Amino acid sequence: MDRLWSPWRSQYIQTFGTEQEGRGCVFCEALASSDDDNRYLVRRHQHCFTMLNLYPYNSGHLLIIPKLHTATYADLSIEAYREMTELLRDWMAVLDRAMHPQGYNIGSNIGRVGGAGIDQHVHMHIVPRWSGDANFMPVIADTKVISESMDDTMRKLREAFDAVHSRPVVDD
Repeated sequence: MDRLWSPWRSQYIQTFGTEQEGRGCVFCEALASSDDDNRYLVRRHQHCFTMLNLYPYNSGHLLIIPKLHTATYADLSIEAYREMTELLRDWMAVLDRAMHPQGYNIGSNIGRVGGAGIDQHVHMHIVPRWSGDANFMPVIADTKVISESMDDTMRKLREAFDAVHSRPVVDD
């Protein structure tokens, strides 16, 4: 039998569902840090920030996270909530340019029982999808193959963001 080594998966499985007392919020720690590259923080915005998911379903799995530490959308200001939805649209255009996905999964998992791995800081997932990106590996081997390094993905997304946002906006 062939085996693929994916230590990130074991780390996630071992910590999922356990109380991490004494540990801070990984999102707030990333935001407070000045080391965006090592935190995979892709871009800082006025009310939110975007970062790559450390345990991605696919290359380019991006998170839109409000700067306010809250478990619910109801606590966000209208400006932060509006920015999240505008960033969703903006980052889909960036992902289209950088990675050419054929579709997306978009959403939030609210609460531990709703599937949230980090349930105390609400966030939105954008998962690019391609025909054939799901194969036998997750079903048979409980292993997801990610085809690009996170460093390369982060660089591509930053470059594409700058390119997309340097174009003039044209109203129909």
